[in-house]
Amino acid sequence: MKSTAAILIASCVVAAAAPDSGRHISIEQELRQAIARGNAWLKAQQKPEGHWDDEGLPALTALALTAAVRDPNLDSKAPLPPHVEKGFTWLLAQQKEDGGIYNRGLSVYNTATSLTALMAANKTAYEPAAVKARKHLVGAQWDIGEKGKTDNPNDGGIGYGSKNDHTDLSNTYLAIEALALSKRLVEDGKYGDQPDLDWEAAIKFISRCQNLEETNDQEFASDDPKNKGGFVYTPDESKAGEDKTADGRTALRSYGSMSYAGLLSFIYAKVSADDPRVLAVKEWLAKNYTLEENPGMGTEGLYYYYQTMAKALTAANIDNLKLENGKEADWRDQLGRRLLTTQREDGSWVNSNGRWMESNPILVTAYTVLAMEQLCSSIPKPAGER
Repeated sequence: MKSTAAILIASCVVAAAAPDSGRHISIEQELRQAIARGNAWLKAQQKPEGHWDDEGLPALTALALTAAVRDPNLDSKAPLPPHVEKGFTWLLAQQKEDGGIYNRGLSVYNTATSLTALMAANKTAYEPAAVKARKHLVGAQWDIGEKGKTDNPNDGGIGYGSKNDHTDLSNTYLAIEALALSKRLVEDGKYGDQPDLDWEAAIKFISRCQNLEETNDQEFASDDPKNKGGFVYTPDESKAGEDKTADGRTALRSYGSMSYAGLLSFIYAKVSADDPRVLAVKEWLAKNYTLEENPGMGTEGLYYYYQTMAKALTAANIDNLKLENGKEADWRDQLGRRLLTTQREDGSWVNSNGRWMESNPILVTAYTVLAMEQLCSSIPKPAGER
């Protein structure tokens, strides 16, 4: 989605100075070495059948494969390594008649992550499966109640796959990302008429997950300084809990990982960079910038937070992040060094806090390698290397 990110302006949180294309040379070399070690560790964990870890969750295999094919140390013109080919063969074999790539439920999470992997591989042979996966994700968008109207808070969003539960921003962001990355497959009509997401409804749902009274019609939305502009998990739940506002209302607390997911979702949905919703989330992220924790959640979901941060700040075209105190954060350098210091001797990563499966080193190593690869790809290159 470089073309999408390129047209966006980082607004109030981007540094005025032009990026120094040489200042990250040292950290980039260190990141490349850490990526190689991380991918080598992942390769050693692959099962003989071709998958990684739990075969009931193809997303784990998809994350490992995406990390492998995005490795900047890889020769992009060479065939995929044999173990990667084997992994994709296994992944494609899990696709169901409905186009989803899943085994034990969670069809959206598994399909979205798998579609992203298929697009990262950039192989024509994978395109038919990718088109089917797109259709599955589009069909998972909610529109309950009166058709065509966002009269239910869940409308426009996407959940884990069932329409008997709820939609949430995490699954919606992952699905939107996979659809945006694969959009080129269906633009020229090669695969016939293909359905597309109701993007206006999706934007409405994303807005309903944001603490911004101006654009959110849900009662929880709060403009108090602590929460204004940030995001929550669903229009009626925040994993970070609740706050009581000065006027006695109950507000859902904004938190870091969902706020980066919200920004990224707006970017993929092509919401303007000067839209008040985009400006507000950037302001919240600048106020709450930290690498010590997932703001509002402590160490819960920390590596998901790091990966989403890297993707969102890159897509928003933010070089240095202008903080509330007037200082600027070189977020690429700081995030890169943070990740380097937490790599274990065997090349893997793991979170000591196991919520959301982050005690699983395969999941966390894939998250971290992907974050590092995002950093490497976003570092401005000298003119002669572009």
